Amino acid sequence: MSSTTTFDTAQLEALTGAVSGAVLLPGDDGYDDARRVHNGMIDRRPALIVRCRSASDAAAAVRFARAVGAEISVRGGGHNVGGLAVADGAVMVDLAAMKSATVDPEAGVVTAQGGMTWGELNTAAAEHGLAVTGGAVSTTGIGGFTLGGGLGWLMAKYGLAADNLVAVELVTAEGKILDVTAESHPDLFWALRGGGGNFGIATTLTYRVHPLTMVTGGLIIHPVDVAPDLLRFYRDAVADLPDDLTVFAALVHAPDGSGMKLTGFAVFHTGDEDEAQRDLEPFLTWGSPVMTEVGRMPYPVMNTLLDEGYPAGSHNYWLSSFTAGLPDALIDAMVDRFASVPSTMSGLLLEHFHGAVTRVGVTDTAVPHREEGWNLLIPSVWMDPAATEENIRWTKESHAAFSEHLVDRRWLNYLTDDQGESAVRAAYGPNWDRLVEVKRRYDPDNVFHLNQNIAP
Repeated sequence: MSSTTTFDTAQLEALTGAVSGAVLLPGDDGYDDARRVHNGMIDRRPALIVRCRSASDAAAAVRFARAVGAEISVRGGGHNVGGLAVADGAVMVDLAAMKSATVDPEAGVVTAQGGMTWGELNTAAAEHGLAVTGGAVSTTGIGGFTLGGGLGWLMAKYGLAADNLVAVELVTAEGKILDVTAESHPDLFWALRGGGGNFGIATTLTYRVHPLTMVTGGLIIHPVDVAPDLLRFYRDAVADLPDDLTVFAALVHAPDGSGMKLTGFAVFHTGDEDEAQRDLEPFLTWGSPVMTEVGRMPYPVMNTLLDEGYPAGSHNYWLSSFTAGLPDALIDAMVDRFASVPSTMSGLLLEHFHGAVTRVGVTDTAVPHREEGWNLLIPSVWMDPAATEENIRWTKESHAAFSEHLVDRRWLNYLTDDQGESAVRAAYGPNWDRLVEVKRRYDPDNVFHLNQNIAP
C-alpha cells in the first residue's frame, strides 16, 4: 500500500466519524508536520495519519487499518531515533496530541498520556515535589522510552522507568482497550516493561513517583588530551558509588560550534548538598578542568542539560552495546576512534549501571540488563544530509573497533532498524522465549511489527 492509496469512501467516513482527532491524508494541512519525526534521516509518507486524542481513537485506527489491510505504525510524543514510528503506506497512529497528566500525591503515582515528553511529565510531577526516572534529554517521549526500559539519571536510586510502571492503558491488536496491571494481566504487564511496542499501543502509562525536588548535577569538562587518564580514573572512581550518585563519562565536542574535542563527566546526585559535595569531590578535584558547571537545580532542569545536543530535525544514527568492563584497550580504542569522528555533534558516552537498577532480577521484567557496568553509546548526530554515508560508516566502524570488548547485550531503544534479529535478541536476552509466548497470545498476526520486533 503506497502513501497515495485511495481508501474506500465509506470506510474513511466511518473512521472520521469514529475518532475525535483529525484524520490526515497526503496533501492535507498538517500532514507533513505529523509525519516528521525527530530524526531528519527519516522521510516516509504514511497513507493516512490518525491524530488520536484518546484510547478510543487509537482503537478505531487499529480496527480501520486491519480492515483495509494496511500496516500500522505508532508514534508517541518524542524522538524515535530509529524512525520506526512512520512507514511508507502505513496507517500511523499518532499519540502526539495526547498530553494530559494526573498526579495523585497520596497514592504516589502519576498517570500520563502516551504523547507526553519527559519534560512535560517531569514538570507535572515536580509541582507536587515528585519525580520518576525519565529521559536524560527532556524532548524524549515517555511511551517508547518506558516500553523499551527507560534508563536515566534516577535509575541508580529508583530503577528504570519500566521498573516504576504500575499500569498501562493498552490498545490491542484487535482494537480493544485493556487496563493492564500486574494483577489483571501478569504476563502482559511483565512484557510491557521492556518488550517495546510489540504488544499494543500504550495510550496511558501510570508510574510510581518518589519525593524529589532539588538535585546536584552538571558537567565537568577537560581537554581531550587527558581522555586516556580521565577514563582510567573514572573506571576506578565509580567502582563503589552510592545509589544517590550517577556519573557518566564522555568524549564530546564543545557546544559552541568550534569543533573543539573535549572529555569529561556528567554528574547527578539526589542527596542533600553536603552529601553531594562529599560524594562528588573526587570528580570535582581530579585534574584541571576547563569548565565545571555543577550545582543545585530542580530535577526537571537536570533533564534539559543535554537537550541542545539533540535538536529536532538533526540526522541521527546510533549504535550501542554493553561492555565487558572498561579495560585499557577499550579506553584506547575509544580515544583513537574519537580522533576521526566526522561530525562535531557526535560523541562517545559511557552510561554507568549500578544501584537500584542492578538489584532487579534479570527475568523480573522484560529488561534483562541488570549487571553493574557500562553501556557504550555512539550517538552520531549531524545536520548535512550529504554527510549521512560518512557518519554512518564511522559509527559502524567504531562499533566494530570496540567489538572485542563488548558483550552480547544491547539496549533496546538505541537499536536502529538495520541491525537485524540478532541485535533484537541481544536486547531481550534470556527473556526472548517468554516474550515470544506473550506475543503469540496478544498479537498472533504480528500486527505491531514496525518496532524492534518479536515475531510470534
